[in-house]
Amino acid sequence: MAMTYSGLYLQTRRTLKEAGSIAADLAARELVCSVSGKNRETLIRDGGLYVPPEIEAQVAALTARHLAGEPVAYIIGEWEFYGLTMYLSPKVLIPRPDTECLVDRAVEYLKTQGPCRVLDLCAGSGCVGIAVASQVPEVKVVLGEISDAALKLCSRNIWTNSFSGRVVPVKADALQEPDPRLGRFQCIVCNPPYIPSGDIPGLDPSVRDYEPHLALDGGPDGLAFYRAIAEKWRGALHSGGRVFFEIGADQVLPVARILRQHGFGEIQHFDDRSGLPRVVTGIRYPDL
Repeated sequence: MAMTYSGLYLQTRRTLKEAGSIAADLAARELVCSVSGKNRETLIRDGGLYVPPEIEAQVAALTARHLAGEPVAYIIGEWEFYGLTMYLSPKVLIPRPDTECLVDRAVEYLKTQGPCRVLDLCAGSGCVGIAVASQVPEVKVVLGEISDAALKLCSRNIWTNSFSGRVVPVKADALQEPDPRLGRFQCIVCNPPYIPSGDIPGLDPSVRDYEPHLALDGGPDGLAFYRAIAEKWRGALHSGGRVFFEIGADQVLPVARILRQHGFGEIQHFDDRSGLPRVVTGIRYPDL
């Protein structure tokens, strides 16, 4: 029996809900849109049209992959972050709504700074730095990332979102001293690996088995990148510049302590939209 696009969406959603899938509505919509080449608006507009059998079969196959544990974002190869489309692969983390808090706080600060340079360190797909550039037209952004595969995605996302010339990808190891040729920045934003190594085996399988451990593993206590960046990258900030870190659970106090130990002050933390501590920021004090 022929099925409409609305019927295909509802059937896919029902299948996912019955299997206990989280966010079944979103997953069903993204799977149907990806296979059919539609967006949210055209899926609604064309809801009464009949679906070709090959599209119905492809959606069923992708739904089965998702039910086996594979994240929808990797299946379709893209995801939305801060209203922007980001291309993805299993070489980078999937952007999450919680991380939009990091962008919010950095944007609020940068709107008071005028033209300046921003570094998105541990950039992954480049989603944070590109989102910042989208909200603050006066800034220029460098996406610093060690993974060559991630840098290729950064380049694609820069081009796709029309930020060529104002956002550039650069190979950079957050655990090492920066190349002096990078220059200095008014702001560093960073969503580093922050999960303690011993906690990774206990993560949800959709994260543990699919997302890159390079972008998850923060060392034995989850704080290795915060220590390295506060110490080694402090000099990449102008005096009076700010660093903004995304943090994990129970990391407000240890990250604040690390910043103080390395000459940062005016330290604040901010909650995400779920009310959980998500961002710690500090200002680089002048050298004595």
